[in-house]
Amino acid sequence: MAVAQDGSAPKPATGSSAQPAAPAAAPAKPATGVPPKSEANKTDAKTKAPAKPAPAPNAAPAAKPAAADPKAGGGVEPAAAPKIEETRLTLSKWIETQQIISKERNDWQQGKEILQGRIDLVGKEVSQLKDRIAQSEAAVVESQKKRDDLTAQNAQLKEVGAQLATTVTQMEAQVQKLAKLAPEGVATKLLPLLQRIPADANTTRVSVAERFQNVLGILNELNKANSEITIAYEIRQLADGSSSEVQVIYVGLAQAYYLSPRGEAGIGKPTENGWVWRPATDQAGAIFTALEIIQGKHPPEFVGLPISIQ
Repeated sequence: MAVAQDGSAPKPATGSSAQPAAPAAAPAKPATGVPPKSEANKTDAKTKAPAKPAPAPNAAPAAKPAAADPKAGGGVEPAAAPKIEETRLTLSKWIETQQIISKERNDWQQGKEILQGRIDLVGKEVSQLKDRIAQSEAAVVESQKKRDDLTAQNAQLKEVGAQLATTVTQMEAQVQKLAKLAPEGVATKLLPLLQRIPADANTTRVSVAERFQNVLGILNELNKANSEITIAYEIRQLADGSSSEVQVIYVGLAQAYYLSPRGEAGIGKPTENGWVWRPATDQAGAIFTALEIIQGKHPPEFVGLPISIQ
């Protein structure tokens, strides 16, 4: 196998109609994309590497590598498109994430302000409640002190009330005795007040104050009758055993004198069992003069009447 003078590999013969080889000035690049070797490598290749078979005379020149289809997924250009789409998708997700983060941050800030406001409000309420609790505790202490004082006063009042109940019971018994000394006219006025005195002081529901008021009413009537000289018309039994209407002069509750239309006179005196009357015919003139003076029918003058004091 002969070697060409330009150093190119000899072309094998394919028949009698062999075509001349391609010009040496434009050698075809290997299909593998390996850069051409230097001149030294070419000489070394002549001795070491076997000669490549020459292409057939009718063979077509070597075709350039076809451009890679982006849809096929091979080469540089097909890989760039998915990366751009992934980048766009990632960027959109990142923007969406940032928007969510921003929204969450704003919501959190608003929520924080609201919560802080509520915390401040609750803090004020807690402070107010603490003040109120302190005031309430002070009021409780003061109330307890007042309660203790009132309890002590109540005990004293109960003791005083018991003493007053005992006193008014004694006074009721005394005014009942005094009421027997009252003339008939005064006794008539005292009757409603005397009926209010309870029969049993231990079981009565009438308050001590009402009982005292009733006793004072009886004493007022008795005191009024005891401080006046009054004239009354009454029915009295005379010395002969007959009854007649007489005029009676009451000198307070201590003494009384009566005079009948027939000139029969008598003297009355209060006792524990009521008024006791006795005839006093010799005092008829003096009693008549006293009656005339009291009624304004006689000029005032000194009149001597018998009286006894026990």
